[in-house]
Amino acid sequence: MVRKTWKEHYQFTSNYLVLGSNKLHYIDEGEGHPIIMLHGNPTWSFYYRNIVNDLKNNYRCIVPDHIGCGLSSKPQDYEYTLENHIENVLELIKKLNIDKFSLIVHDWGGAIGMGVATKLKDKVTSVTLLNTAAFRSIDIPFRIAICKIPFLGERLVRTFNAFAFPATFMAVKKKLPREIKEGYLYPYNNYQNRIATAKFVDDIPLKKEHRSYQTLKDIEENLPSVQCPKLFLWGEKDFCFNDKFLSKWKTFYPNSKYITYKNAGHYVLEDEKQNCITEIRDFLEGACHEYSL
Repeated sequence: MVRKTWKEHYQFTSNYLVLGSNKLHYIDEGEGHPIIMLHGNPTWSFYYRNIVNDLKNNYRCIVPDHIGCGLSSKPQDYEYTLENHIENVLELIKKLNIDKFSLIVHDWGGAIGMGVATKLKDKVTSVTLLNTAAFRSIDIPFRIAICKIPFLGERLVRTFNAFAFPATFMAVKKKLPREIKEGYLYPYNNYQNRIATAKFVDDIPLKKEHRSYQTLKDIEENLPSVQCPKLFLWGEKDFCFNDKFLSKWKTFYPNSKYITYKNAGHYVLEDEKQNCITEIRDFLEGACHEYSL
């Protein structure tokens, strides 16, 4: 009997945007209103595979892998900053000549996506947010704080895969099938390929002196200007983006729709796949109709 592989769950055509000496990989499936989906750390476009397969019949699903992640280039001398990740998405939007679009964001994709949204607020028709943040916080779990320790943290993440591998069981409450775990880990299979996994952790700005602090501060201060409809889907068992983050979001967007799942973790799309797909589909239908009036 032939065992399933992760590639059976990710049967999409690869596309690339050339950014200087690097290539940003993205999938571009379906036709219609564009939905841009932005992943976090340590995932890649594989995280959105089920959403893409469901929505591509009615929408254009565009899902990039941030530089250093997924099937994108993994340069060893790149400036892995929040600002650069935002600029890369803006360049992709420009290259694809996209006007109006919706966003779906998760983890670091929240800061990147809301960075895009605050710059293109008149073009964003809706945002779906999944266990994420786009504002300053010093609330960081111990297991992630360890990975920020100079020298030690990067060695743990890059040599021993102490971020992507633990996430395959710590970020979910329902056990992932073996081939799905392999899919998440595929791009991060050696020291060089784990460069962004480590640099994303290093780029968490906890102090004013941090290189990405001002970028995140600017995004936070401009969040109220993003006035399109928003849907929050939240796993309550997330060890990282806990209920404190959800409460903070409600101070920015008190009138948005919030749905929480008691038995879901950080990878809410894995733990509550069908419920999330249904909610996102219904939300997009309403949001797109509103903006077409």
